[in-house]
Amino acid sequence: MASKNPSRSFQNYCSSCNRYKEVVERLLEGTGIKINGNNPWDIQIYYDEFYERVLTHGTLGLGESYIDGWWKCVSIDQLVERLLKANIKEKVDKDGSSFKFSLFFDYLKSKLTNPQNIKRAFNIGEKHYDLGNDLFYYMLDNRMIYSCGYWKDADNLDKAQESKLELICKKINLERGMRILDIGCGFGGFLKYASEKYLISGVGVTISKEQKKLADERCKNLPIEIKLEDYRELNEKFDRIISIGMFEHVGYKNYRTYMEKVNSLLKENGLFLLHTIGKDKIGGGDKFINKYIFPNSYIPTSNEITKSFEKLFVMEDWHNFGADYDKTLIAWNKNFQNNWCRFKDKYSDRFKRMWEYYLLSCAGTFRARKQQLWQIVLSKEGIVGGYNQIR
Repeated sequence: MASKNPSRSFQNYCSSCNRYKEVVERLLEGTGIKINGNNPWDIQIYYDEFYERVLTHGTLGLGESYIDGWWKCVSIDQLVERLLKANIKEKVDKDGSSFKFSLFFDYLKSKLTNPQNIKRAFNIGEKHYDLGNDLFYYMLDNRMIYSCGYWKDADNLDKAQESKLELICKKINLERGMRILDIGCGFGGFLKYASEKYLISGVGVTISKEQKKLADERCKNLPIEIKLEDYRELNEKFDRIISIGMFEHVGYKNYRTYMEKVNSLLKENGLFLLHTIGKDKIGGGDKFINKYIFPNSYIPTSNEITKSFEKLFVMEDWHNFGADYDKTLIAWNKNFQNNWCRFKDKYSDRFKRMWEYYLLSCAGTFRARKQQLWQIVLSKEGIVGGYNQIR
């Protein structure tokens, strides 16, 4: 029997790497992205194994190889924006049916299974929102609002988030003495703002122990109650209900249950405002985000949302300001980078790469307009005389 030839094995390995590299180079044609180029959006490759990994595992392979230090890019947000605008996923689908099947399987899984059921409701809190209040304190604005800001008349993050809170208050026609429910209240920022300015009382629910701890502290001496509780366990009546950046964790299988619960909690003449990320195409979510950042998350389409509240609500308003999430994420990353020295002893360098990739890749996604930010106002029977849309 002939002995193995090490040099031949190495030659085969190099040949395989070159084939994968050629495929990636072909996919990048027309994007303006060059491998090891000089533009801020060009990708610097340090390991030849990168090419096979990204072709085999798609967005997960791209993100994980960045965490592992296999590549760098001066401007990840510009890189992702160019990839998405060039419809790189569709090109990969044509070259790799296995990856296409993987995306379809993820979508099918989201439709048939229910990873967001009440028994698993606290998973996202433990894995993401309980990472540490210090991280969010230094990354977010002074009110610690962890959702898209409204930049129409704002020139910094603090103003953008305050503008967003005021926009919501006006959209739901908030009045003194009302009782408000905030589903997914985060660090209590909206309730604190609304209580101090509009003299309302309210209840906030969160599935994060760390968020509740800080929200209790921030809302001290205000008529605000923060509950560590799943929204499905509530049984009260409210004049107004809002949900800011929480619907992404509800899950497709629970959309109707969610809307039915909101309907049962809202008074007959009340208003409900839903603030959520949305997407235009049906399909599975980003594998990297799902694995490392927001486990079991699912971004809804407009059709999935409207179907969920059929015969329950009248849609009064639908406002899209998804481009503002790009600015918000860039501001968050700037704060994160500027304050890394404050908590670098608590979090690893791998965490830093993971977190910056999360923030910047998402910024590129919104800049390419592949995801949107929707604020939807719903009433039970329709506002008599019509709803006054606020912008």
